[in-house]
Amino acid sequence: MSEPKEILRAEGITRYFDDPVRFKVLDDVSFSINRGEFISVVGKSGSGKSTLLYVLSTMDTDYEGKLYLDHQLLSGLSGSELAQVRNEKIGFVFQFHYLLNEFSVLQNVAIPAIKLGKWSKSEIEDRAMEHLRILDVADQALKMPNQLSGGQKQRIAIARALINDPLIIMGDEPTGNLDKKNSDTVFDIFKSLAHEKGQTLLVVTHDPEFAQKTDRILEMRDGRL
Repeated sequence: MSEPKEILRAEGITRYFDDPVRFKVLDDVSFSINRGEFISVVGKSGSGKSTLLYVLSTMDTDYEGKLYLDHQLLSGLSGSELAQVRNEKIGFVFQFHYLLNEFSVLQNVAIPAIKLGKWSKSEIEDRAMEHLRILDVADQALKMPNQLSGGQKQRIAIARALINDPLIIMGDEPTGNLDKKNSDTVFDIFKSLAHEKGQTLLVVTHDPEFAQKTDRILEMRDGRL
């Protein structure tokens, strides 16, 4: 057996908010994630789980401690350097799909790849179609987002998150707006991505049933892991 490959490592992540008084939101959080792990982060509202996700995703840089992605130290990089890392190595799936209504499904999925600038226009279209096929929504490619159901929109958002072959996909309540059937579908998609394709997933969720079925649960309490 080959050694598990570490994808992400947090060392002593501490985050303060100063509004209106200074208080600690994250308190010395340390852990690591290996390739192909499907991990959920749970905790009561205000426990710090969303703040942790924003730090891990490099969107929030106002923290103490060290963050490594793919063995690269991210703490201290400039905004433009972090934007490049995000676009190349991190895929995002949020509670709200954030599809752009003025673009077709295919164009929405292609946006991160166009920004990355690694492939030609035709290659990007091929990649976008391939991911729509994997998620069983290829027949929706030329539709506009407002013509889709909530479950379809979330699949499109997952296809968009996958297009640049990210090292890790981070989800913030990705099933929060879905009914049970669509939640189960999204979970099954994530599970097959992790277990069949070796995709790494870190998902913040309020849904205990979703969390119980993941490989590992990280529980936040009062800013601590």
